[in-house]
Amino acid sequence: MKTRKLGRTGIDVSEICLGTMTWGEQNTEAEAHEQLNYAIEQGINFLDTAELYAIPPKEETYGLTEKYIGNWLKQRGKRDDLIIATKAMGPSDMKYARDGNRTELAPDQLSAAVDKSLQRLQTDYIDLYQLHWPSRPVNAFGTRFLPLKFPAKAGVPILETLQACGELVKSGKVRHIGLSNETPWGTMQFLRLSEQHDLPRVVSVQNAYSMLNVVYEYAMSEVSCYEEVGLLAYSPLASGKLSGKYLNGAKPEGARITLFGERFNSRYEEADTESCIQAFIDLAAKHDLDPCQMAIAYTLRNNFTTSSIIGATKMDQLKTNIAAAEVELSRELMKEIDDIKQRFRSPGC
Repeated sequence: MKTRKLGRTGIDVSEICLGTMTWGEQNTEAEAHEQLNYAIEQGINFLDTAELYAIPPKEETYGLTEKYIGNWLKQRGKRDDLIIATKAMGPSDMKYARDGNRTELAPDQLSAAVDKSLQRLQTDYIDLYQLHWPSRPVNAFGTRFLPLKFPAKAGVPILETLQACGELVKSGKVRHIGLSNETPWGTMQFLRLSEQHDLPRVVSVQNAYSMLNVVYEYAMSEVSCYEEVGLLAYSPLASGKLSGKYLNGAKPEGARITLFGERFNSRYEEADTESCIQAFIDLAAKHDLDPCQMAIAYTLRNNFTTSSIIGATKMDQLKTNIAAAEVELSRELMKEIDDIKQRFRSPGC
């Protein structure tokens, strides 16, 4: 398993990051631990979770994924060879979160959220603490062209959030901070304010990125490259769409979109999405590639991605997805992928 640098930290993280959002909903704790053990055996040292998980969020499963990881860490007895990332919720109407307190990126809320995550994870520190979504309104999680009026209601000022993160780093509870579902403007604001006020510099941005959703390539990729704030690509399989298993109206038993429907399907509703997916599936077959491996390898073939976050509910899926790190996409294949992208213009953004 190859590694890449996490921002300017000097930390090496595996190109494949183990995503965990199904644990506690679609996966039992025993299955979660089996996935963890296999991933570590394959050279993965990077785990991503969130206080919100399992997904879809609900009161009964809030924080459960972190608990599963914490129990595994306690059994394993080792911690320092892993890079563990978790995320703090932005504003929401989830009344059950954080013991009924506000879910915001305000100083008191972040301090409480970190302490709860540390308890659930059964660790003394978090390597990468990410802000799950901004305080201000942005297009994220499949929403597009949200009619915003600028200046939009800002929520907690970025400087206040960054100062709170600085206190967490100073305390030793957090080593580094990152962003998620963030925009070029937001990322540059964090970087500008960190320089002006001598505060921690963000080291990564976790945004959606796949062959079906290449919005990151338009502007954020430039920020990632020039500012050394690498992408942690989530949903590289576009909620499983790029596997081809949902084509022609198929609803595989136990699959996420089968179980939870519109929550994960809404961002891929453009009329030509299925035709685009079919083109990618046919291309993978032409080159004798597994379509999932081709899709994940696509997210890793550039110099703005730090790691691709994969997830699975079954071990055979996990093995296939991890093995994508060894897949090389030829120049010929990349040209054919680009041709498909030009024809369909990122229908799943």
